[in-house]
Amino acid sequence: MSLFSKVTRAMRTIAPLELADLTWDNVGVLVEPPYPAKNTNRVFLTIDLTPQVLEEALSDPAVGAIVAYHPPIFRSMKRLTTSDPKQDMVMKAVAKGVGIYSPHTACDNCENGVNDWLASGLGKGSIKPITPFDNPPEGHPNAGTGRYFTYDEAIPLSQVVEHVKKLTKLQYLRVATQNPCNMSSNLIKTVAICAGSGSSVLGPTQADLYLTGEMGHHDVLAALANNTSVILCEHSNTERGYLTANLKPALEKALATDDVEVIVSKVDRDPLFIM
Repeated sequence: MSLFSKVTRAMRTIAPLELADLTWDNVGVLVEPPYPAKNTNRVFLTIDLTPQVLEEALSDPAVGAIVAYHPPIFRSMKRLTTSDPKQDMVMKAVAKGVGIYSPHTACDNCENGVNDWLASGLGKGSIKPITPFDNPPEGHPNAGTGRYFTYDEAIPLSQVVEHVKKLTKLQYLRVATQNPCNMSSNLIKTVAICAGSGSSVLGPTQADLYLTGEMGHHDVLAALANNTSVILCEHSNTERGYLTANLKPALEKALATDDVEVIVSKVDRDPLFIM
């Protein structure tokens, strides 16, 4: 069995594909090389597979599988040419015999997934899905869309901000609240969480605080009108830390008997930054 086949099998246990939102998402095996690279024992993790990240992965001859959280193939391709960056990446991966797998929303909704990682850094409290799955797969009884976090005791918004900064390793966050001059007086008991772009999941949810990567301007205004504060980290900053904290050890455990090494991209980053 090739390294990529072993990784595919492990990922379907860690984040079962039946948990993904298949109405729009493109998950699972995206590139399966017909001639897998030989003598590979390294799995490469990234949030976004950009040309620069792909170069980083393919420069390591031990890499035989790439797990890209966001699917690098999303829309249909009618041809394969080097002039198109997405098509060029696919051809380069195939030429090197490296497979590409994307879990995306399966990782959002599974247990020990992206949203559970976000919730884990908030402090002492309880976690449940915003929308639980009716028939979750084995090993994922608490699977579902988004996460609803309830503090054991309410804490000031300013303290929640510090928790999120520590978890995401960000120096700055975007915050919306009714009284920005006195965030310490704004006590937070409940937090609705959705990694990435959270408006559709969080909008119908009642909570003291929304935590996500990005929301539209009017969605933020609607939240404030309902006395709900908002923390925005930028899209992939709510996802990237999951790779090292949760996915890497999960894959290492699943592939322990195969002497496989799991590494995380050093080039991958959110495209937006604050100067």
